[in-house]
Amino acid sequence: MEQILLEVIEHVAVVTINRADSLNAFNYETLLELQNKVEEMRINPEVRAVIFIGAGEKAFSVGADLKERKTLTNQQVMRNLYKINEVFSAIDSLPQPTIAAINGFAFGGGMELALACDFRFAAREAVMGLTETSLAIIPGAGGTQRLPRLIGQAKALELILTARRLSADEAFSYGLLTKVVERKDLLAGSLGFCSQLLANGPIALQQAKFAIKNGMNADLNTGLQIERKAYEVTLPTEDRIEALKAFSEKRKPIFKGK
Repeated sequence: MEQILLEVIEHVAVVTINRADSLNAFNYETLLELQNKVEEMRINPEVRAVIFIGAGEKAFSVGADLKERKTLTNQQVMRNLYKINEVFSAIDSLPQPTIAAINGFAFGGGMELALACDFRFAAREAVMGLTETSLAIIPGAGGTQRLPRLIGQAKALELILTARRLSADEAFSYGLLTKVVERKDLLAGSLGFCSQLLANGPIALQQAKFAIKNGMNADLNTGLQIERKAYEVTLPTEDRIEALKAFSEKRKPIFKGK
């Protein structure tokens, strides 16, 4: 059985962690499959946005597969740690906009996957948190770095050091989530949000994301140079000409990602 499923729906790749019986935990095989799917999406011009979701209704992902972890040597644990960092960094750097559709429990590495995405939608029943300190370890797949960049240092320290589990509404109040929706509306709501994104030029979306993510940790002058270079990429595109033509003809543009 495939651990990671990939379906493309009108330019949106829906990636499903397909281990519902294990609450969509990540073992090494799952990480390898996820890595392959991420690199496949990265170079697929038909994929203009990506949604990550967990199979079933109980969990988005509870992080590392602790049943597997108990059987591993320290060397194998380090192998898994390097791999999950590599995969989540690849997701973070995808050129397409990414959404985590949090359909249930999102703990540890599952929450870190969500943090590696650009947007996070959650079912109202979802519960989430970086709970690693309760297991005498720390977040090791980007949580200590991405969470404070998202919500600030003090709030990140509070959540990580207490290993607190948050309801969806609490997570929204902390600034962790883009939107909380009813469970039945989670995937449709995520796809609807993607349709708003994809009404815009695909190359422009990618370049805007590139400029923001690469400029935010640079000084202002460097950031402005990054922005200018990203803007220059959009200038020779067919989509830019189509947008101008559609504006003059008072119609919606038809973008091709070229």
